[in-house]
Amino acid sequence: MSKGTFFITTPIYYVNAAPHLGTAYTTIGADALSRFKRMDGYEVAFVGGMDEHGQKVAETAASKGMTPQQWCDSMEPTFLDAWELLDITYTDIVRTSSDRQTRTVQDFLSRVNDAGWLYTSSYEGWYCVHEETYYAESDLERNDEGQFVCPDCKRPVRYESGGEENWFFKLSAFQDRLLAFYDEHPDFIQPQTRRNEIVSFVKSGLKDLSISRSTFDWGIPFPFDSDHVASVWFDALLAYLTGIGYADPDREGEWERFWPAAYHFVGQDITRFHCVIWPAMLMAAGMPVPEHVFGHGFLLTKGEKMSKSKGNGVMPADLVRIFGVDAYRYYFLSDVQFGHDGDISLERMVQVYNADLANTWGNLCSRVFNMTGKYFDGHVPAAPDGAQDNPLADVANTLYADYAACMDKVDFTGATAAVNKLAQAANLYVENTAPWNLAKEESRAEELAAVMYNLLEACRIVALFMAPFMPNTSQEVYNRLGLGSLVDVTDIEGASCWGGLPSGNAVVTGDPLFPRLDVDAIDLALE
Repeated sequence: MSKGTFFITTPIYYVNAAPHLGTAYTTIGADALSRFKRMDGYEVAFVGGMDEHGQKVAETAASKGMTPQQWCDSMEPTFLDAWELLDITYTDIVRTSSDRQTRTVQDFLSRVNDAGWLYTSSYEGWYCVHEETYYAESDLERNDEGQFVCPDCKRPVRYESGGEENWFFKLSAFQDRLLAFYDEHPDFIQPQTRRNEIVSFVKSGLKDLSISRSTFDWGIPFPFDSDHVASVWFDALLAYLTGIGYADPDREGEWERFWPAAYHFVGQDITRFHCVIWPAMLMAAGMPVPEHVFGHGFLLTKGEKMSKSKGNGVMPADLVRIFGVDAYRYYFLSDVQFGHDGDISLERMVQVYNADLANTWGNLCSRVFNMTGKYFDGHVPAAPDGAQDNPLADVANTLYADYAACMDKVDFTGATAAVNKLAQAANLYVENTAPWNLAKEESRAEELAAVMYNLLEACRIVALFMAPFMPNTSQEVYNRLGLGSLVDVTDIEGASCWGGLPSGNAVVTGDPLFPRLDVDAIDLALE
């Protein structure tokens, strides 16, 4: 029986650059939580997309000798291939240049306009093309050359003059409602450091927001004013609704079932859009506000944010070639605390890989499967009476509760640590019970069977809980234990009950899951 629906999103990523470690970080985090929720009995909608409109995209396309649509079409495989490489299980990827996104935006604009929250006015001011956002001069910073720069991306801004007429959203009218909402829902903005920043920003005073442009046409036209196209942020945020069937006659009732979103996963640099503008838009439309926005930290190398402009950007495929996709996913979610900035290095990645995966999890499977082949002709022995009373079962019996509590707090580091506790206990159990000595005495055959059953059962349960982080390796372990597809698991709590491994199943030894790595032999630098 389903526990209900669970809706999670990643940002709608700009198409002007291929997915990098930062975008991949957000995405594998959302994917891990999505996979767990499916295994825990929820019907999951997991939506991402490609942000394709706006002046920045139009200018990039022109520089490539393409139309904006041609440029966006050329970038689609770059994103789809990256998500396939990383085993991302999106239920929908929304392109904002699609007809269905146009339906959503135009319907939403009409709803907000009919409610009286839009008006026209002329605008002059500082504009950041990269962020596609106007800023008050008091919000700007200066670079070393004395130029005004964007407070978010730190690029120089340009002064837009000439009195371009824009449509404005009455954001200022929502200041008190937003502050009241934050008070009533203290866990809406996560982690706490992000919440403090947003509350302070809103208390400093909100200004009405320009949500249209009339000086270019690469965007979605307003349904009631075809001379204007929706601003890129107003457009992109609405892709979350498109991904669950909003304004889609072929998906009637779907968005009402899934909305509001349980989680928006975003980088900390776009929390303001998701925690201020987005909830105000939804309030204006008379729609519920999402339950949580989680703004994770930046990935850093030597204390600096990774980016192509700094020359320290590494692509996901570079690391996947070295570590494999599962180890890649595991490192970024286990060793980098999701709500904080994380300083990463190749040396640390190899250290975590060798300690957690090669020496602990991979070594456990190799030893246990080899001994099963040697002592029981490659089959799971029948567990004798009393076998369930053992230190591994004690650890396993509390694992679901500990793991689920961590996942519900978006504490991936804590969740993987809870699983590793069982893997480490199993390795210690091997040493303490010494099956190789038990096998020498025929009178201890039942004791040997109990030990080996317990070790194989521990391997099954570790694989089960590692599946959201390392789906391929976990499925491989299940295959070697003669078990079914982990995708079919919809009650992870029940599936993790001790004693679920059938006796008699054939056990395949196979190659090492995680061969040890030598950092000096790897030709890649994160610097």
